Amino acid sequence: MAKKTNQTMKPTFSVYTVEEREGQDSFWLKIGAAFVHKDGKGYNLVLQALPTDGRLVLREYKEPEVSKD
Repeated sequence: MAKKTNQTMKPTFSVYTVEEREGQDSFWLKIGAAFVHKDGKGYNLVLQALPTDGRLVLREYKEPEVSKD
């Protein structure tokens, strides 16, 4: 039986970097995803970018909304 890879599994968390802006709402930029280990004791982070301040925020993954044009 073939093993599932991170690319075929649904992420557990989305990974963001958050830019605090004076006088404005914070800007949340999605930069990756976190996948739970098979044994449930850790996560693999897959990042497409790195935060400039070294801070990462994990939020529960939600399926992207499909726009109905």
